[in-house]
Amino acid sequence: MLDSFHFPDLLNPTQLLPDHLTPQSFLILPVLVALEAVLSADNAIALAAITQGLRDPKLEEKALNIGLFLAYILRMALILVASQVVNQWQFELAGAAYLLWLVFQHFTSVEDEDGEHTAPRFANLWQAIPVLALTDLAFSLDSVTTAIAVSNETWLILLGGTIGIIALRFMAGQFMIWLEKYTHLEDAGYITVSFVGFRLLLRVVNDSLVPPEWVMVLAIAAVFTWGFSKKQDMQVGETIETVATDAIGSEAMENATAEKIG
Repeated sequence: MLDSFHFPDLLNPTQLLPDHLTPQSFLILPVLVALEAVLSADNAIALAAITQGLRDPKLEEKALNIGLFLAYILRMALILVASQVVNQWQFELAGAAYLLWLVFQHFTSVEDEDGEHTAPRFANLWQAIPVLALTDLAFSLDSVTTAIAVSNETWLILLGGTIGIIALRFMAGQFMIWLEKYTHLEDAGYITVSFVGFRLLLRVVNDSLVPPEWVMVLAIAAVFTWGFSKKQDMQVGETIETVATDAIGSEAMENATAEKIG
C-alpha cells in the first residue's frame, strides 16, 4: 500500500500555478518528461497494438488521435485528484485487473498462419476509442505516482504530463509502423503490459514487494530486444510489389503500342 507515502494536495490553488520560477523548476521538468518517455514505451506499443484491431490505417490514425485526446483529459484529471485516488487500493486493483485482462485477451486470441496472436477486432471506430483511453488511464496510475514522487508542484506535473502525452502519440504512431515489420513485437508489447499490471497488483498486496523502476526498465528493454529480433517475412510484400511493377510496365507498353498504331 501507499499509505506511508504523503501525497501533496494537487487541487490546492496555490500549487496549480507557480508562485515563482526557480532554476530547480527548469531542472525537474526534463526529468519528468524523460520519466514519461521511458515509462510510456510499453504504453505506446499497447495502444498501437489495440488500434490494429480496426484493420484500416485511416481509422487507426483517427482512433489514436481521438483516444489520446480523451486519455489526456483523464490523465490531467487523475493528476489533480491524485491525493484522493492514488492512495485507494481499489483503483490500483481495477487498473491491474484491466491491464491483465487485455493481456489475457491477447494471448488467448486466435493465432494467424504464422502462429502469432492477433489483436482483437473492433466493429467500428467508437468501440476502439474507449479501450485506448482506459488503457492509458490504467498506465497513468503508475506513471503519475512516479511523477509526484519527483515533484509536488502541480503545474510542473501537468506540463510534464502534457509533453508526455504528445510524445506518446508519436511513439504509438512509430510502433504502428514497427508492428507491421517485426514478428514478435506485438507479443512483446503485451508482455510489458503484464509487467505494469502485476506491478499495480503488488502495490495493492504489499508496496514493499514492488520492484524499483530500474528493474522495470531493464525488463522492458530485454523484452523489446526480443520483440525486435525477427522481421516479418517480406516475400509476400516483394511479390506484390513485383506484380504491381509488371502490371504498370505492361500497361505502359500497351499505351505506347496504341499510340504508334494511332
